[in-house]
Amino acid sequence: MRIGNFKIGSVVLTVGIQALSDEWRAAIVDQISRFDDFTEENDPHGEHDFGSLEVAGSKIFWKIDYFDLKLKWHSPDAANPDVTHRVLTIMLASEY
Repeated sequence: MRIGNFKIGSVVLTVGIQALSDEWRAAIVDQISRFDDFTEENDPHGEHDFGSLEVAGSKIFWKIDYFDLKLKWHSPDAANPDVTHRVLTIMLASEY
């Protein structure tokens, strides 16, 4: 997962994440951008679209969903950026 190309997606921060300081939000985004702890157990389909991490003692979940360009349905081909809008949601685990 890479953070930065907002032409192919958008980021949603839950209320709990929004309530954190700018410094903590930046630390969370940084850790997500470098996340590579995928295993057969936590990523059985090899999609690399979900992860969890800890920042300052808080468990954070992140999830990527793949929508069509109108954000109404799932993408017909999640690997094709011409028909896919990705949405990265970042939340406190307690908000799940």
